[in-house]
Amino acid sequence: MNKNIRLIARLDIKGPNLIKGIHLEGLRVIGSPYEHALRYYQQGADELIYMDCVASLYGRNHLGDIIREAARDIFVPLTVGGGIRSVDDATQILRAGADKVAINTAAVANPGLISEISRQFGSQCMVLSVEAKQVGEGKWQVFTDNGRECTGLDVVEWVQKGVEMGAGEILLTSIDREGTRKGFDIALLKAVTSAISVPVIASGGMGEAGEVVDAVREGGVDAVAMADILHYKRAQIGDVRKIAKSAGLKVRDYA
Repeated sequence: MNKNIRLIARLDIKGPNLIKGIHLEGLRVIGSPYEHALRYYQQGADELIYMDCVASLYGRNHLGDIIREAARDIFVPLTVGGGIRSVDDATQILRAGADKVAINTAAVANPGLISEISRQFGSQCMVLSVEAKQVGEGKWQVFTDNGRECTGLDVVEWVQKGVEMGAGEILLTSIDREGTRKGFDIALLKAVTSAISVPVIASGGMGEAGEVVDAVREGGVDAVAMADILHYKRAQIGDVRKIAKSAGLKVRDYA
């Protein structure tokens, strides 16, 4: 593996607040998105992901002001998802300072949107966000609306279709593990990474800094998204970087 493994901070947003849930439910206010984002940037995050948790309910993304504020002081790629339903929505959030857009609910409703965004801005800008829930041995289904709605789509088949349509990256969130601190769902990660060739970001369940190693080595992912472990200060990004490096994983050097 020649490329650097990316260590990403994930910020789930509801209104003006940074929040965190368990299984994408029971959302608890953590604090100011800006203060946390700045801290994670200063700790050496390679990227930040912002997800508007209630945007799908209200039909649009409300993170423009939050992203504008972040983009003034934070100089790593910003991915923004939630409520992006059109090329125009994507344009607005990219103009606010985002580098990539992540879509889930709208992509399921209109897979052509993946191609439209990819054509307009490049596949590297088009992240397919997938919320996965296990439904049987080695079987996961796609959920939308922040884990509320079951689509009946098979996760592996859906990511393959998404990549064919132009998705340049997959943000793969395990609903079963999200917020539980039980570790990444390695079987899910492996099922997805072995089926596609674009980068996959593992999200949901990171309990300890060392779990990055299994996610990469066994799960085959290119990046890990961290939320709970950072918000509750159980580890800093530097701790994760040190462990990854000592295990022989290639990570960006950070002074």
